[in-house]
Amino acid sequence: MSLAAGPGRGHIAEGQLPEEMKLVVDKHVAYIQSLDTRRDELEYHLTEHLRIGGIYWGLTALHLLGQPDALPREGLLEYVRSCLHEDGGFGAAPGHDAHILYTGYSVQILTMIDGFEALEEKMPDGKHKVATFVANLQQSDGRFAGDQWGETDTRFLFSAFYTLSLLGYMPHQRPSEPPIIDVPAATAYIKACHNFDGGFGVAPGAESHSGQVFTCVGALSVAGELDSYLGEEGKDRLGAWLSERQLGSGGLNGRPEKLVDVCYSWWVGSSLAMIDRLHWLDKAKLTAFILQCQDPEQGGIADRPEDMVDVFHTVFGIAGLSLLGYPGVGEVDPAYCMPKHITAKIQRP
Repeated sequence: MSLAAGPGRGHIAEGQLPEEMKLVVDKHVAYIQSLDTRRDELEYHLTEHLRIGGIYWGLTALHLLGQPDALPREGLLEYVRSCLHEDGGFGAAPGHDAHILYTGYSVQILTMIDGFEALEEKMPDGKHKVATFVANLQQSDGRFAGDQWGETDTRFLFSAFYTLSLLGYMPHQRPSEPPIIDVPAATAYIKACHNFDGGFGVAPGAESHSGQVFTCVGALSVAGELDSYLGEEGKDRLGAWLSERQLGSGGLNGRPEKLVDVCYSWWVGSSLAMIDRLHWLDKAKLTAFILQCQDPEQGGIADRPEDMVDVFHTVFGIAGLSLLGYPGVGEVDPAYCMPKHITAKIQRP
């Protein structure tokens, strides 16, 4: 899966009126399928550190577009297993260090392709070992490091929560066993990242950012503490900050005074969906903005109109359309960014 941008650019088809724009499903499917054929490009090798993430992004987009089998399952399994380390962690590509983010992406991929039996064939008791790798990255104050080198980030905490949830190892999923992680300490850390403006930052005292809002709200949602912590007043305050991210073009930005970007259709939209405030956005204008960012001839979605497309913005544009109820796009889970019919099997608090 190549993470290289292009070759297409986001634009409205020649002679087409904005109200005539439609999601070009077949072109997006073909675009994603083509990404693994670009191995002779320099960018393919320069983006190796994003490889497993790219597979997750592409596979999720295909599921939401109704083409879950458009990529070969055996090839996906082989690649994901080639990134597995003996300690249960996964790297971004073969030979890369294990990291919690890529472990999370790998578990999401395995969940979508029903691949845990194949994991057990390669590593007996594999799900437990992956869960242990994740749990061992928790710090004394509740945070999670990304890897053995110790960098911490609310993204890593969220990755830990959803990964353990998909594996069935969150404490509420195994009430008869000693908890594998300290959930109260982790959620207390998330709450310490909550700002006066209603948003959340990457660490206590850090500026509110839509991406970090998603990770914090998502973590509280997976832990079953979102409603009890925020309450209606907190949801209103957060919803106001998030809805202010919509600009005149219909697109959303990540924080004040920044450019709009298709990916925030997901980070902002999913957060609003989790707090039941998605209707605070102008859905029609956001839908039109996303469609203006697709390449109607070659497929793929860009961050903004006239920019080059890539698989990252493709999945989050499609996921954003799913949140908006776009016809023909499968329903996405706003916390897991996976098809809802798959996450419906997860035991929740």
